[in-house]
Amino acid sequence: MSKLRGRFGEPTGDDMQRFSSSIEIDLEMLDEDIDGTRAHVTMLAEAGMLGDDEAARLLEGLEHVRAELRAGSWVPGDELEDIHMAVEARLVERLGEPAKKVHTARSRNDQVATDVRLWLRRNLQALSDELGELLSALLSRAESDGDVLMAGYTHLQRGQPILLGHLLLAHAWPVSRDRQRVADALTRIDLNPLGACAMAGTPHPIRRERTTELLGFGGMVENAMDAVAARDHEQEVAALCAIVAGHLSRMAEELVLWSSTEFGFVRLSERYATGSSIMPQKRNPDAAELLRGRSARIQAGVTGLLSLCRALPMAYNRDLQETRELLFQVVSSTRESVRIATGVWNTLSFRRDRFEQELRGDFSLATEVADWLASRGVPFREAHEVSGRMVRHCDEQGTDLSSLSPEAAADFHPLLAEADRELWIDPRAAAERRTSRGGTASAEIRRQIGLLRATTA
Repeated sequence: MSKLRGRFGEPTGDDMQRFSSSIEIDLEMLDEDIDGTRAHVTMLAEAGMLGDDEAARLLEGLEHVRAELRAGSWVPGDELEDIHMAVEARLVERLGEPAKKVHTARSRNDQVATDVRLWLRRNLQALSDELGELLSALLSRAESDGDVLMAGYTHLQRGQPILLGHLLLAHAWPVSRDRQRVADALTRIDLNPLGACAMAGTPHPIRRERTTELLGFGGMVENAMDAVAARDHEQEVAALCAIVAGHLSRMAEELVLWSSTEFGFVRLSERYATGSSIMPQKRNPDAAELLRGRSARIQAGVTGLLSLCRALPMAYNRDLQETRELLFQVVSSTRESVRIATGVWNTLSFRRDRFEQELRGDFSLATEVADWLASRGVPFREAHEVSGRMVRHCDEQGTDLSSLSPEAAADFHPLLAEADRELWIDPRAAAERRTSRGGTASAEIRRQIGLLRATTA
């Protein structure tokens, strides 16, 4: 019978025992639970609630339990319910009476709150590092391939010629903001709930400041009821992971398109592509497709966490046990996805000449005509209409803008007789003319790379 059944006359049903057990999931927090218990034991000894010899034996015993669980030489069963009961039961089995004092001034409610915050702190710090690696990969590609000319798209229709570095930086800046979101969330996670007990604190002379110091927390959750009931930090983490996943999915979508024969712009490394079970020629961009698909699972976790926590009364409710599986899956999947995306970007190759000839005289240069006329005093709406008529004329003739001489262009506006024909023919010059802050010109790409490199140092 469970150690917690003193109030009951019958044991828990086997089906209920299995249904209520979270031990398999909780093993993810093994180190955090041992570390939290070590801090609690140390504090109890310093407060005079444990003898020094007892504390020393308990600290040594905890390390034995950690080693056993890590090695799998001892595997707790469902009857122990969770990691907290498992560690305590094994400690009692090894040390006897002294181990029964470990739970003084502590509840499983504040234990799990502490464990989860420690787990999140460790994993979010790792996620930040992994996002930094992804950011570095994007910046390295911008440095090595940023001068590649390509078509820029809006509505998946050609818009204007741009340099590849401009697009890579458009992906890099959101990754930089993702890291900022992680750092911001860590400030709310890095608070110690240990010592809140079940919800109301304790009459024992504990020092929460001491466990805060021992566990390296930046502060404490000030209200004991809030300490055990709060899950908004978990929801926040899931939300930021969903945002990260959304950014990865957008990258992935472009890579899927670019790697198609129709685009022919990107070739994924064989490390991140797979074949077909029936079509021998296939080179499927599965890494990108799985990144796109995995984002749905991550984003679904946010909905699950929000739904689990809505309308729950204060303080702790067993429903909250269900948050951990969702949270761990969301964070772990996000970290794995970031690592895969980094590998993809580090190993793919671009077809550097893909758009060089195709964009010469392309209709995506129409804005150059409108901007040139506007720079000479023609109202932009009029200039826009002139350029549009030029495009319509060429389209009807089955040609592109390269078919127009300055004399022919003057039929649409007399000022165009003075223009250099390369204005509506040369796509690289068009990209380099966009020198406004944040534009696609090479100098702007280099400036932004410098800004972002400073954030990864």
